[in-house]
Amino acid sequence: MATSTPPAKTPNKSRKLIILVIVLITLVVLAAAGAAFYLVSQRKEAAPVAVVPVDPIFIALEPMTVNLQPNGRSRFLHVAVTLKVPDVKSQALVTQYLPEVRSRLLSALSNRAAESLVTPEERAQLAADIMTTLNQPFVANLPSLKISSVMFTTFMLQ
Repeated sequence: MATSTPPAKTPNKSRKLIILVIVLITLVVLAAAGAAFYLVSQRKEAAPVAVVPVDPIFIALEPMTVNLQPNGRSRFLHVAVTLKVPDVKSQALVTQYLPEVRSRLLSALSNRAAESLVTPEERAQLAADIMTTLNQPFVANLPSLKISSVMFTTFMLQ
């Protein structure tokens, strides 16, 4: 008797090709995802942190005229002052205590001699003294003001 063996089943060439294409597409997609992840993580590390500047708040006080300390003749100073504060809370405190702010400012200005306000350095010192005076608390349990700058928008010495 003759025995015959059935022919061995060979995978279809088109099926092999489809599996190969799927494997290749999967590898390409994984490589692209890995490259994208790497580039994004590198950009986050290299990107500097953007600091958003805070808009300053300026409070313009009404111009005032004060008599200066006499040294032989009568002198006066006409000045307009603008205060720079960092936040709305400080702005509200300055507005609430505006009469006291103006009173302290008048006292600081009127205690000066005209000769001590001539040079730019002396005016800068006056601005620093005004800032120190105004940053003192108005009431014992109230926090101090946070005035960061005092600017003279008008400064006329006569």
